[in-house]
Amino acid sequence: MSKVDNTTNPLDGMYWGDKPTTTDNNNGALTQSDFFALLTQQLAYQDPTKPVENDQMIAQMTQFTMADGIASLNTNFKDFATTMNSSQALQASSLVGQYVLVKSDEMVFDGKNEVVASANFPENATNIKVQIKNADGVVVRSATIEKADAGRLQLPWDGTTDTQALNEDGTPKVDDKGNPVMEVAKAGVYTISVEGSIAGKNEAIVTSVYAPVTSITLGNGTTQGLLLNVYGQGQKKLSDIEEIAT
Repeated sequence: MSKVDNTTNPLDGMYWGDKPTTTDNNNGALTQSDFFALLTQQLAYQDPTKPVENDQMIAQMTQFTMADGIASLNTNFKDFATTMNSSQALQASSLVGQYVLVKSDEMVFDGKNEVVASANFPENATNIKVQIKNADGVVVRSATIEKADAGRLQLPWDGTTDTQALNEDGTPKVDDKGNPVMEVAKAGVYTISVEGSIAGKNEAIVTSVYAPVTSITLGNGTTQGLLLNVYGQGQKKLSDIEEIAT
């Protein structure tokens, strides 16, 4: 007598297993194929006695096309923005080590090298007074300029003050020609202010300062863009740069 094998299930292989799942990378957003699937279902279940009007059909298809076009535009714009950021970063990297002019009234003097400020006169001015103050607000250097034409006027400062230097014995120091030798300011942050008479009215003049770019910071593209780290002036946008020294 033959032996029946009861270990084999005759239904094995005769059913479908669980449907494999796929990863949805569109964050639940409907695609164009989803819209047309909905349209097909709408046509399949419409009332034969009251079919969808042609104008309604055209309007829906137009909306689907517009939705897909906007999605494609967003993708292309993101690619364009990425390309622009890369181009900006390449251009900005060439500014590292270069002196740029930024709007500011603060100058960083290192104790040796000259600092150059700039005053932007909206009109011709006369009786111009320039003051440089230390961190305590004390005037260390002052000067008067008779007149200036409209436009930028450079104001270099080599660090000398209005105080005459003294010899070790306490006497005023002079050079070989008998001219007084002025003290040199200590390294630190100083503030410059410029005032002038324009059309008979005394006005404060906007100042800017030349400073070197030490590095660049790449923004994340959402909260901030590319930034230049300017010595003594903090982070500045490319749009904040008024002039690049050559």
